Amino acid sequence: MEETDRYRAPALDKGLDILELLAEYPDGLTRAEIVKALGRGQSEIYRMLERLVARQYVMRSPGGDRHALSLKLFALAHRHPPVDRLVTQALPLMDLYAREAEQSCHLGMYDRGNVRIVAQVPGPGAWGLSIRQGACVSLLDTGSGHVLLACQGDERRQQMLAEHSATEGEVQLPRDELEQTLVSIRQLGYKQRDSLQSFGVTDISCPILDPEGHAMAVLTSPYIRRIDRHVGPSLDEARALLIRTAQALSVNQQAEGKDKA
Repeated sequence: MEETDRYRAPALDKGLDILELLAEYPDGLTRAEIVKALGRGQSEIYRMLERLVARQYVMRSPGGDRHALSLKLFALAHRHPPVDRLVTQALPLMDLYAREAEQSCHLGMYDRGNVRIVAQVPGPGAWGLSIRQGACVSLLDTGSGHVLLACQGDERRQQMLAEHSATEGEVQLPRDELEQTLVSIRQLGYKQRDSLQSFGVTDISCPILDPEGHAMAVLTSPYIRRIDRHVGPSLDEARALLIRTAQALSVNQQAEGKDKA
């Protein structure tokens, strides 16, 4: 028997299946569509949906025929103290970076085998590239993922790699290339390379370190160079600003850790 099957809770599994399904459909689904997608009986889906609506995890349309996720899960996630504290501290510094570098930036944290974007600040101009808050990006082909992997102990890094599942469009990197990349990040203290997702973008990623010197989060800026008459900060200047921002956040986290000790 696999470890995941040892302690089964069928009712809980049904509820989670419904929530995970609805997360893929912003406009919601009818009860019949949920039943068909999950391959379960009408009655069991009806009872579970009624409870999820009563607990306000799912909203029913005014006509009563469609069901969609509410914002309750989002609100619960943002009440998680470590994430909430870090985001609260990070946003003013991220906003300062965005204005000084004239680039967007986003904050990522490890989440079940990949990287979850927990905060993002757009650049101040009329256009730019930004990653949607709440998005999941790959652990293995992004600067954010590589920095999080590089700045861990060996045991934790192997655990993260074992938990990884491929994301849509993920670029497969040979293991030896990945290992060399992680070594380089530990030596430099950051990662900078052309994006593997978008042309014309240079990703700069810097770790935010906890009191033990491990990356608890990563700050990334997808740098885009202007080619019109506007002269903005160079790539080197933006990198220096991002490193300064990440170091300031690391100092905050380490001071907080000492206070708790």
